[in-house]
Amino acid sequence: MNEYIIETVNLTKQFGEQKSVANLNIHVKKGRIYGLLGRNGAGKTTTMKMLLNLTQPTTGEVRIFGKDIQTDGKKILPRIGSLIESPGFYPNLTGTENLKLFADLRGISSRNAVENTLEVVGLAFRDKKLYSQYSLGMKQRLAIALAVMHDPELLILDEPSNGLDPIGIAEIREYIRNLCTQRGKTILISSHILSEISLLADDIGIIDHGVLLEEESLKELEQKNNKYVHFIVSDASQAARLLERRFNTHNFHVENDRSIRLYETSLPISTITRFFIENGIDLFEAHTCEDTLEDYFKRVTGGVGIA
Repeated sequence: MNEYIIETVNLTKQFGEQKSVANLNIHVKKGRIYGLLGRNGAGKTTTMKMLLNLTQPTTGEVRIFGKDIQTDGKKILPRIGSLIESPGFYPNLTGTENLKLFADLRGISSRNAVENTLEVVGLAFRDKKLYSQYSLGMKQRLAIALAVMHDPELLILDEPSNGLDPIGIAEIREYIRNLCTQRGKTILISSHILSEISLLADDIGIIDHGVLLEEESLKELEQKNNKYVHFIVSDASQAARLLERRFNTHNFHVENDRSIRLYETSLPISTITRFFIENGIDLFEAHTCEDTLEDYFKRVTGGVGIA
């Protein structure tokens, strides 16, 4: 039996000459939270729209619950809850009235489903406040309530904490985690907020310019964070040449003209610092550090960091 709830095979979406998503192969396991991490414009939303059959791929295949979304969409989609863009709620209705309307359209027993769902996301069932008066956090919680009201097996959430304040982000994070751990939901969540994904996800895919660069468990990703010795010197280029010549290593990174990171931590720091000084390089600082997930993201994308 296939362990993957979502599996894509060389999924590609091309707009003219531009590939928004290129040969994407992601694997979302049952009962886990998969974080799709990338900067804004990296291809996350386009990927999710293809998973939900909202846009057709140029080439490639999407399999959900072991079935092709394009040929079996009518059987698959009712088992999925999604939040891709803000739902079209009516501003002159309350949250309860909006959910009841959607429940009726979906043929769901509205009272119990609406009341239970609102309770889970922390919104009042009989609140008289109109949707137009909701804060951004309340609107986001109502959108998630709509996504889970029919008790789906799989959730696909695009930037669900986008625009929220720290308290709102923490509330959404706790709610999403409980959906997985307590209710057994499989969740695919996209974000450009690395710190949030690191607190929430079991597995991570890093996407950049439509290309999946990494896919692994969070534990595996954390193990890849390198330890290094950080030197602040008068001439980093000269220090790099000395490391190559004297210590026969290329496992370092010159950050700027005064900063260099040496990833080969087995080399004796005292010997290196003495050699620098003997060869006319002023040494201002030398200490052992460890990469953060932010550092790792920069390294694999070859660019600037992420929020």
